[in-house]
Amino acid sequence: MDLQRLQSQLAQDNVALPPVEDWHPAYCGEMPLEIRHNGSWHYQGSPIGRIALVKLFSRVLKREQDNYFLVTPVEKLGIQVADVPFLVTAWHQINNQLVFTTNVDESYPVDFSHPVELMVDRVSGERLPYMLVRRNLYARLHQNVFYQLVELGKPIQQEGQNHLIVQSGDYRFSLGTL
Repeated sequence: MDLQRLQSQLAQDNVALPPVEDWHPAYCGEMPLEIRHNGSWHYQGSPIGRIALVKLFSRVLKREQDNYFLVTPVEKLGIQVADVPFLVTAWHQINNQLVFTTNVDESYPVDFSHPVELMVDRVSGERLPYMLVRRNLYARLHQNVFYQLVELGKPIQQEGQNHLIVQSGDYRFSLGTL
């Protein structure tokens, strides 16, 4: 698969988030695309410097079990993802609701539809907070965001352990054990 051809195919679709969960094309092999642990996207080992291209590809990203694919209605290409495809790089608060923004400029409220869960980082092995952003795709909280949120946290006993809990509207989540 040629990067230019895939870009042309995707550019024809003006829908913000195409229904990739409804697309089941034939598997066409691996594409030399990698999403590294730091959230950077690389093609054939070189960083993709155009954020517009990264955003375009992120719209057609699909996860099946622990495998990631770029899909169109007619092609399915495997890609490599070191941990998860997205990072939460910024946050703000509207009233009592936290809103997280990813490295591809998508924003999501922290709530029951977009929960924050403690998961094991596939690279470091540490238990860290991740947010479900969309369609079975997660974003790991960037270290800077994590440390900023620590200041909002309150120690609370949960499941027999002390956790640092952050409140977002009526949703609560743990940043980790104390």
